[in-house]
Amino acid sequence: MSALRETYESLNLEPKPIRPHILAAATVVFGDDYYAGRRETINLSGFVQLNKWPMPGFEHKVDEKGHAELDLELISAPEVGIKGFSYELNDRIQILSNPFLPNTGHVRQIVPGKNFPAEFYIRRFGILETSTLRLAHRNVIDIYGVVDSIPPYKKPLTGPYLGNPRGDDPLDVVQAPNVVRGTTLPEAWYPANDQNEPVGITPTVFFAASPGPCMSLLVDPSMIMQVSAEGQITVEVDGRTETIELEGDYRKAAGTEILLFGPDKHDGAGVLAQMARVAMQGHCEALGGRVMLRASWPRPSGGTLGEGTEDSLSRVRYPSELHIDAAFEIVTPNGTLYSVSPVHVAGKLRDLDATGTELSLAGADTALVNTAGTVKARLSGVRLAMRDAHVGETAAVNV
Repeated sequence: MSALRETYESLNLEPKPIRPHILAAATVVFGDDYYAGRRETINLSGFVQLNKWPMPGFEHKVDEKGHAELDLELISAPEVGIKGFSYELNDRIQILSNPFLPNTGHVRQIVPGKNFPAEFYIRRFGILETSTLRLAHRNVIDIYGVVDSIPPYKKPLTGPYLGNPRGDDPLDVVQAPNVVRGTTLPEAWYPANDQNEPVGITPTVFFAASPGPCMSLLVDPSMIMQVSAEGQITVEVDGRTETIELEGDYRKAAGTEILLFGPDKHDGAGVLAQMARVAMQGHCEALGGRVMLRASWPRPSGGTLGEGTEDSLSRVRYPSELHIDAAFEIVTPNGTLYSVSPVHVAGKLRDLDATGTELSLAGADTALVNTAGTVKARLSGVRLAMRDAHVGETAAVNV
């Protein structure tokens, strides 16, 4: 078949679902007033199941203009979903597909007869759960993106945007290839009944249009480490230095998630590492009260494990050096502070269990600025100790 007449049949896709790891973010506005509510961009991760052609019930077709298209569906199951920790709620949130409504879509050629780049589209109906809430939305959320493969894996350690926006307030964002986003936003979420139907006319939260507009990307890590963590950070505010005790439990979608990518997952030798999520809370008088350390969504926190010459993850010899350039942010009662530059943290990983590993600041400190770029503090010390962990090739979603 010539390149000018490609269809998705040429990919020889297997007739079975795919369950990729997903990194996501949503900018949530809390309360019943979209314009006055407090905004927070929440980092989420987990895994999803995509059913697709050539599985039974899914079609492959070519329209009259020559665009090939294949059907797919995002399905719901008890162990499938994405989760993160909300500072505003002081609780975990989990987003699932609504099992009573179809979350269907397609991959479609943009140029007739050429498989990629392609349009990726899903009609999204979701459920949002916390420890005390179960919410649903009324309108479909249309999810769009441009992808260059199936599955559309994002290259390790690359960001979701073409640029690095700062802040939770409305702004234009431009997504990178292989990143999908909700386009029919904002959307209100209401308390849900047993049939996952929204009840009443008073919303509880909104998904905002930016800067994390119901956005997600798929990655293909060799190993996923979800770790409870405790430790300290040191900040300098108005000439005063304060050490903040922090902790986070991975069972509540807090602590940290670290992804490891063997050389078969990227274009070089050695093992890459990404600190995909961080949510560790403490109290700081100088910053106004309860604070949370989190990893940036726009800027990946990337690094390495091992010597850099390993030809597989299994060849890493332990104890092994783990280095991460962490793009940290600190959420405070008075707004979020953003590190101007990543801070280099390092430690020795005794084995893949992770328990007992400590990561400490091994490079220069950094200024912490608000959305306007005004320096409000400095981050001058970091010590994160890993405690109990779930380590595997798939994430623990319901724990």
